[in-house]
Amino acid sequence: MITAQGLYEKLKNIHVGSPVCRFTEENCELLLPTIRRIEELKREKNAIILVHNYVAPQIFYGVADHTGDSFGLSKAARESTADVIVFAAVRFMAETAKILNPGKTVLDPNPNGGCSLADGITGADVKRLRAEYPDHTFVCYINTTAEVKAQCHVCVTSSNVYKIMERIENDKIYFLPDRLMGENVINFLRAKGVKKQIEVYDGTCYVHEEYQPASIDQVRRNFPGVDVLVHPECQPSVVNKADYVGSTTGMLNHVRQSKDDTFFLLTECGLTGILQSEFPEKKFVGSCTTCRYMKANSLEDVLNVLENPQPAQIIQLSPEVQQNALRCLERMFEYAE
Repeated sequence: MITAQGLYEKLKNIHVGSPVCRFTEENCELLLPTIRRIEELKREKNAIILVHNYVAPQIFYGVADHTGDSFGLSKAARESTADVIVFAAVRFMAETAKILNPGKTVLDPNPNGGCSLADGITGADVKRLRAEYPDHTFVCYINTTAEVKAQCHVCVTSSNVYKIMERIENDKIYFLPDRLMGENVINFLRAKGVKKQIEVYDGTCYVHEEYQPASIDQVRRNFPGVDVLVHPECQPSVVNKADYVGSTTGMLNHVRQSKDDTFFLLTECGLTGILQSEFPEKKFVGSCTTCRYMKANSLEDVLNVLENPQPAQIIQLSPEVQQNALRCLERMFEYAE
């Protein structure tokens, strides 16, 4: 059973920009009753809690059964034997868990579970685009709603997008909704000599699009030998200056295996916090940006959704959307594995 001291040991080294991610022993004592009640409810309801790497560390370290990036959590959802899945992340991720687990109850505790990528395109938009590009394979980033996935041929995540886009047999691809990720894939395939005609939708992640190549230059001047890790949702000019490009789990594994001692991460602050906790002997420099959607999750919201879920927090999908979106996701697993 988790203790206040044990929780503090995990949280004490986290010092990212937001004051909500700074912890004392007293803070951890105050969190403990909520955490223990959540654990009781998980046992009573045969529930598991999936937590994305960007979510606040007290949730990540306090109550999570599975943590990771969107691909890893999708696999955890698919393999789960729980009756109830609580997905502490954003709405589209909870929908993905429901697509993969139609017979389970999937709960979204987030009161503001939006996403600038997922909110920027609808199923109707994709239907219109498919009529305009009838010969293209439609590939959607996982940061999309279930209705969008239902209109696409295959889904990808930041951990498998390069592999899947290369493996798709069709040379004509429409990638949505992340324009910057699409441009990075085009550059990657071109560098490998892979010729594909790729159209991209004009969506962006509001967190990752803010990063500029000048920030990397400045950090390299101030910290010679720094290892720069970049998420593929960033601009190509940023990606081109990186030492490593990958998903949040990929970045975590890169730091774990690296012999370097100084790192600069261009992604949401939650991952920097995890790395500060897991590798206190290493230095993480530069600034980071919080996602207002991911950070809207709280322990209290997780507790409330387990105790008394409201109708809007229970993920419901029509049979048609469920079936078509599942086909899209299953193709992702086939290509990736």
